[in-house]
Amino acid sequence: MAVDYTVIVVYLAGMLAMGWWGMRRAKSKSEFLVAGRRLGPAMYSGTMAAIVLGGASTIGGVGLGYKYGLSGAWMVFTIGLGLLALSVFFSARIARLKVYTVSEMLDLRYGGRAGVISGVVMWAYTLMLAVTSTIAYATIFDVLFDMNRTLAIVLGGSIVVAYSTLGGMWSITLTDMVQFVVKTIGVLLLLLPIAVVKAGGFSGMKAKLPTSYFDPLGIGGETIFTYVLIYTFGMLIGQDIWQRVFTARDDRTAKWGGTVSGTYCLVYAVAGSVIGTAAKVLYPKLASPDDAFATIVKDELPIGVRGLVLAAALAAVMSTSSGALIACATVANNDIWSRLRGIVRPGGEEHDEVKGNRVFILIMGLAVIGTAIALNNVVEALTVAYNLLVGGLLVPILGGLLWKRGTVQGALAAVIVGGLAVIGLMAGYGILANEPVYYGLLASLAAYLVVSLATRPTDERVLAVWRDRLAGKSPELPSEPVPAHQ
Repeated sequence: MAVDYTVIVVYLAGMLAMGWWGMRRAKSKSEFLVAGRRLGPAMYSGTMAAIVLGGASTIGGVGLGYKYGLSGAWMVFTIGLGLLALSVFFSARIARLKVYTVSEMLDLRYGGRAGVISGVVMWAYTLMLAVTSTIAYATIFDVLFDMNRTLAIVLGGSIVVAYSTLGGMWSITLTDMVQFVVKTIGVLLLLLPIAVVKAGGFSGMKAKLPTSYFDPLGIGGETIFTYVLIYTFGMLIGQDIWQRVFTARDDRTAKWGGTVSGTYCLVYAVAGSVIGTAAKVLYPKLASPDDAFATIVKDELPIGVRGLVLAAALAAVMSTSSGALIACATVANNDIWSRLRGIVRPGGEEHDEVKGNRVFILIMGLAVIGTAIALNNVVEALTVAYNLLVGGLLVPILGGLLWKRGTVQGALAAVIVGGLAVIGLMAGYGILANEPVYYGLLASLAAYLVVSLATRPTDERVLAVWRDRLAGKSPELPSEPVPAHQ
């Protein structure tokens, strides 16, 4: 294992070195939080693919393939569909807004007063997303070094917190590009063909497994529909995803670069399910489907290659973890803490804000590591995060982008009613039930429509500022939110 250990150690050292390099570039708020809004197509595509394809997509995607066969691709496939929809229909408009958070977009569209409540919901989502990614370090380091779970979480989490705190989005962008290349080589070009060959090729796999393993809809229509609601729509509104859109150099980069990333996700989804199906042939009685990835890597790959593929899994986890961490810290600082203290000064000096955002990344990083140590169930934590996100924020965000008649009162009602409905329904039906997100989303939509129609339309001055920003006419935020009413 000495060669494999060397590969991993070199990889981790490289991540920290890039964090140090990124610190030299991140001299302003824009550079620190959104990489100066100047990523070109190649870097934008790679980093966007890296953040959406995390540990759940890699280890979890292979596990679903082990359990269901080719239809196990649907979870990651719906993530790719969501990224495609975001890129084609919304990314150009989002990039032109020149904001830093989803809540700032809501304030801009509705005339203020929606930021803190929506920020709390988005903060909870990004925190749990970072936590679930951090928990995954335990699985990888256990395979590598037979390491204690808590120590593995602390080690992996500390590296991500270190390079994210040092250089912000520039460090994360650079490390994500490396992680994208490592994942492509390790999972698509090495593990996929080796796993298929070891399992006897597709003909051998079909001979040894039930036909349901090769049914594209074998996982079930209701499950696929739930994946679409949670992951496809979740891709449209998550702060971690939007913050990457904000890094695009221009509209074309956001649209076409994101389209390339979405297409890559579709390929990655199929690859994961095929690897899992091959693992089912090789190891038909694993204790848990999520053990499939680590088992096939440990037992079937040659020395050196094994280290690279484990580095690919580590890359998948780190990219999502770092993206969720900076999103969580950005929301906590800009949407919650600054607003509560009454010190929001958009358009002011940005250089002084880098230190504050760096401190918040460190604080949120420590909170993420501590929470990850305390929690065991990754699936439940991720489900809570996405249920709150979709149930509470999908309607007011898409409503603001698509419906002129939506008002700030309607947006607030949608966030509160949808969020409370999801929490109550999860308590009644269970966290993993489908009903909370179904009925929570419907409740949010009903509240948005009824309250918006029952209140005065959004002030025309607010809409005029909104239209100018969508058209790319105003590069900076207004100094104060325009009031919804006189």
